[in-house]
Amino acid sequence: MTNLSFFLLFFILLISHTNAGFNVVDYGATPDGETDSSGPFLRTWAAACAAFGQSNIVVPKGRFYVSMGAFHGPCNSSSVNVHVFGSIVGHAVPQKTQTWLVFRYVDGLSIQRGAIDGHGGEIWGCKLERNKDECPTGLTTLSINHCKNVLVNGLTFINSQLFHIAIFASEFVTIQNVKIFAPEDSPNTDGIHVGMSNGITITNSYIKTGDDCISLGPGSTDVLIDRVYCGPGHGISIGSLGKGGDQEEGVQNVTVKSTVFSGTQNGLRIKTWGTNTKGFVSGVTFIDAVMRNVQNPIIIDQNYCPHSHDCPDQSSHVRVSNVKYEGIRGTSATEKAVNFDCSESNPCSGISLKDIKLTYENQAAQSFCKHADGVASGSIIPPSCL
Repeated sequence: MTNLSFFLLFFILLISHTNAGFNVVDYGATPDGETDSSGPFLRTWAAACAAFGQSNIVVPKGRFYVSMGAFHGPCNSSSVNVHVFGSIVGHAVPQKTQTWLVFRYVDGLSIQRGAIDGHGGEIWGCKLERNKDECPTGLTTLSINHCKNVLVNGLTFINSQLFHIAIFASEFVTIQNVKIFAPEDSPNTDGIHVGMSNGITITNSYIKTGDDCISLGPGSTDVLIDRVYCGPGHGISIGSLGKGGDQEEGVQNVTVKSTVFSGTQNGLRIKTWGTNTKGFVSGVTFIDAVMRNVQNPIIIDQNYCPHSHDCPDQSSHVRVSNVKYEGIRGTSATEKAVNFDCSESNPCSGISLKDIKLTYENQAAQSFCKHADGVASGSIIPPSCL
């Protein structure tokens, strides 16, 4: 064999080895929406994860019923790219676990296109009609746990039983061009929840749900939320924080910009429980937001205590500081458009308002401040209470 022939053969083998394709149908998946394809999906993942170079998993057109999927790394592949051209559907009755599709310990992952349907209606119905303790908790649709360098792009999430997307203990995760749909009365169906993670970007997405469109839990740092439409839902929330224990990780370096809220319960919210749990929120910027008939456009609630259980008459020990609001405009569904209800023992400090215009029924709304300190500049409607 000549040197040139050897080189060409080596090059062909290298290309096939570094960009391998894996179709779930080839591993036994059935696109009929009824046959459980969990086993074939897991076998496909195992083969793709074990391959060297870049792996591409293809979920072709059709409806694939997957009862449960736990996709574990670390992988030999430099990246695993999952291309969903059809849809993945879940089971109406959840298993004992709280996660449905979960990726763990993967460095280099992308999931693109397609739809994921959580079939949450039966679970919501139980929670709405009966005591929640009598009902299954339900499943989070997509969980990204202990992962790094992840892209979720162009997916549509429908009717999750619990959270639609949950990111935990991960870094450098980008969620972009996603659509999330659940009814306004569907309980606990947060669009995207982040906790104990850093380097998170959520951009150019459309979220309609029954709970927070986006929620940031303890340990969320270096987060960018950009060009997100929210409504219906409970808004974009930092928290809830300080629910229990002696100490929680703080939330810091968060930017939320170019957002639209329509008919939501809240707009830009920070909420902490009235407990002795220590924590902090610092370095938060809310900029360029449009409110359309939002009940609480700007709110810091440090007396969060649903049903007055375990925390009545207590003062929050989560310290809120250096929070900036700029270019927030639109209409409030209530007279109190700006509400800073801060902790008596840990007052809010470093609050900044600039160029705010929020009206209620074609007139200036009102501001409320309690244990809050800060400054206001530019045009401020309603007048600042800081």
